[in-house]
Amino acid sequence: MIQRPVTLLLPLVTTFVFRYGVVSDPQTNLLNTGCFPYIKLDPVAANSFNQSLNAAFGDLRDQVFNQSKHFATAQRANGATPLFALYQCRSYLSVADCVACFTVASAHIRNCSAGTTAARVIYDGCFLRYESSSFFDQATGSFDSASCGNQNAEAATTFNSTIQQVLMSLQTETPRITGFSAATKILVPNNSTTIYAYAQCIGTISQSGCEDCLKQEYNTVQTCLPSSDGRAFDAGCFMRYSTTSFFPDNQTINITPSKQGSSKNDKGAIIGGVVGGVALALVLIASLAWMQIRRSKRSERAPRGEIMGESKLKGPINYNYNDLKSATKNFSEKNKLGEGGFGTVYKGTLKNGKIVAVKKLLMRQSNRMDEEFESEVRLISNVHHRNLVRLLGCCNKGNKRILVYEYMRNNSLDRFIFGNKKGSLNWKQRYDIILGIARGLTYLHEEFHICIIHRDIKTSNILLDDDFQPKIADFGLARLLPGDQTHLSTRFAGTLGYTAPEYALHGQLSEKADTYSYGVIVLEIISGQRNSELKIDAHVEGEFLLQQAWKLYEKSRHLELVDNTLDPNEYDAKELEKIIEIGLLCTQASPAIRPTMSEVVGLLQSKGLSKNMRPTMPLFVETDSGSKGDTSTYTASSTSNATYSTSMISARS
Repeated sequence: MIQRPVTLLLPLVTTFVFRYGVVSDPQTNLLNTGCFPYIKLDPVAANSFNQSLNAAFGDLRDQVFNQSKHFATAQRANGATPLFALYQCRSYLSVADCVACFTVASAHIRNCSAGTTAARVIYDGCFLRYESSSFFDQATGSFDSASCGNQNAEAATTFNSTIQQVLMSLQTETPRITGFSAATKILVPNNSTTIYAYAQCIGTISQSGCEDCLKQEYNTVQTCLPSSDGRAFDAGCFMRYSTTSFFPDNQTINITPSKQGSSKNDKGAIIGGVVGGVALALVLIASLAWMQIRRSKRSERAPRGEIMGESKLKGPINYNYNDLKSATKNFSEKNKLGEGGFGTVYKGTLKNGKIVAVKKLLMRQSNRMDEEFESEVRLISNVHHRNLVRLLGCCNKGNKRILVYEYMRNNSLDRFIFGNKKGSLNWKQRYDIILGIARGLTYLHEEFHICIIHRDIKTSNILLDDDFQPKIADFGLARLLPGDQTHLSTRFAGTLGYTAPEYALHGQLSEKADTYSYGVIVLEIISGQRNSELKIDAHVEGEFLLQQAWKLYEKSRHLELVDNTLDPNEYDAKELEKIIEIGLLCTQASPAIRPTMSEVVGLLQSKGLSKNMRPTMPLFVETDSGSKGDTSTYTASSTSNATYSTSMISARS
């Protein structure tokens, strides 16, 4: 680990002065950093990995310094653990500034502890990342985030509209430009303010990957408005706007989308001269391009039947039933880890000593058993994300159906929030869990080649690994949403209290049902309270968690919701208030106005919510504990105070 990076900078700066002249501005304002020990390395392996890291960083710097590159990759495999590294600086920086930014980034990233096998650091001027597995083709979903300035622009309405115009043009045109980068500027109409804007994608993703990433960052960066400065970034791209110039004027290009039949613009013209009718044409053309991109993306999503047909057990091991029986000591109670509607999970130790989780599905008199078994196997076999539980294999013998998963030593989240380990999670661990679940759902909803709706997101279905990183489990109720549909109409299956009202009451299922469940979990993690438990105070009427959270929010008393086992010195009050509001945004009555999960990831990592992003009242769905027989009444408490009645369906039907 480098303790004094400033000292290391001195000889490089001296070299720059002789070779290039004075360094202007490497733009080393830190935006984001992360260290991820995905793999536990022993001392020997850690030392070998560190040698690979040194060699890779030397290679990256050499490509930038000696070959005048603004984008470079390197790979090493000195030991058992391979290493992949990537560096990119903004295309408008001089080579000297590009190298200077790399020097700062490589010094900072080494602050990660020894044995860290994945890390990143992002500055205004550059991006450095390394991992033990290849990520060069990754465009979105890893760390989508925004960083916003603290000053608001004047004439917000006009300013916001102009920002959206120029960023939409950047989003559309940058993937078509060789090198995937574009800088431009535009004058705000009827205003002396000039907006500078820039977009860039990494060089190892495809044009469509660049399009996808910039589309996402276009949405993310708008959370900064009406701030005068905003940035959005993810694994594959970077987007920034500012009212202060951050690149030379000679770097700007004309990004007005080409249109057949229109007059040709002079090369090198700046968007700052585009006003009035030309600006309107720009908006129309960009809108058409946006719609075309959306149509093309939707057309890539195949119907459910085709997707299911493609995922025929690619990869999972077929385990021998007797081996699993022996591993779990004949599925003994002593080895039981948990029990759910689909079956019981046992701890098992295989012959090679590997510890696994063995899920024995319940036997039911139903022709759908094989379909349900295949559904979970097919889905989990084809989804791969660090916040989703990994399926190792399966066993299908006679009428026995068994799934074998990676073992999570810390078991499920509910034990740490409500169970015998309540109060043992600090705030940082809780925040990481909240963010990790959001990333896992983003993958399911937006990054897999078809939208997967989990349908049963709850604390008992969130498992924790050795580092308390969350993994979404139990895909038995998951459904696929074809790209040409906004929702499915289906009968209710899930867990009351976590289920979105439009789904519980009307059977309308979309990915926003998972968003609602996620919002409930966020409030549970922060409060340490079960959503289904009535909190009764001697002076007030009893309230469920969601009702309580909303009332406290209305009175600006958010922090009264916080779990009293949390140390107030461990968290920032403003950040915690923001996350409570994110939970309420996710549980709003209308699914249309709930944020997408990628937007949630961006909000979690941003400094605050914009003024126009405020939650509206949730719809509270409660079970009438006094009802008998096969029916149950749900009280939906909103402005209408409506009461609904529906059939009670098994949470696992």
